[in-house]
Amino acid sequence: MLIFQGEIPAHSNPSPQQMQESMGKWFAWIDKLAKAGKYVSGEPLLPGGKVIKGNHKSVTDGPFTEGKEIIGGYFIINAADYDEAVALCADFPDYETGGAVIVRQVQKMDMPS
Repeated sequence: MLIFQGEIPAHSNPSPQQMQESMGKWFAWIDKLAKAGKYVSGEPLLPGGKVIKGNHKSVTDGPFTEGKEIIGGYFIINAADYDEAVALCADFPDYETGGAVIVRQVQKMDMPS
């Protein structure tokens, strides 16, 4: 799994042209991964949400309402190992804007019948 982390710029208001350029880079990267048989699925995440935690299951707005870093989305990919997964991230579109990719292996769970 690739988890995309980015920073919320203090004064972020990209122009339509900048947004189109950014999305073009993302679509090109997804297309490249898909054509190589590596892309399985993925989605961007909308801002906001809720965090539920503790024995009392308290619900707060979030996540990361106080922070400046956000999880912007994820991909499920096919990779033989961590080295291949890291190599697939070489041309991640958001490195130049301070973005990062977190690479995690998904553990398969067998559900009891």
